[in-house]
Amino acid sequence: MASVLLPLAKGFEELEAVALIDVMRRGGIEVRVAYLEDEIQANLVLGANGITVQADISIKNVICDDFDMMVLPGGWGGTYALAENARIIELLKEFKATKVVGAMCAAPFALKKAGVLGNNYTCYPGAQDEIDHPGYRDDMKVVSDGNVMTSQGPGTAVCFGLAIVERLVGKESMQAVKEDMLLDYC
Repeated sequence: MASVLLPLAKGFEELEAVALIDVMRRGGIEVRVAYLEDEIQANLVLGANGITVQADISIKNVICDDFDMMVLPGGWGGTYALAENARIIELLKEFKATKVVGAMCAAPFALKKAGVLGNNYTCYPGAQDEIDHPGYRDDMKVVSDGNVMTSQGPGTAVCFGLAIVERLVGKESMQAVKEDMLLDYC
């Protein structure tokens, strides 16, 4: 079974995180939600809009070999915290070298900080200037560039989740999830 690590930090974008988790699990992917060890109430992570999500593993206990991909939801508060966390940066580099990394909305900022952002990427349009990296694409909801996947924002989270399912599990599984969710876009 494919497995994805999804780390959260205070200020993450809830819609993106929950949509990604839900779509990937529907597609047969095991998703483990990680928290930063310096968070107050460790495994309870407060999102940008006041919604708390319970994580199930500390980032300090993550072993790259246990996962096929690492995906970061956006939200500036969470993105800045992830980008400043030495363990997150270390894991992003390790995943990029041997597996797949993904980020959406503002979170490609953390990929850039780790030096793993692809030549072609997308992000939330308002985040482009702060990310300050050539290769920005505003014409696609999801951009795949080698083993780096990016997406634009809350409204594209389901499409991003489906693209991840297709990549890790296959087109047939992605299509089944899409049909079960009554989606006629993506």
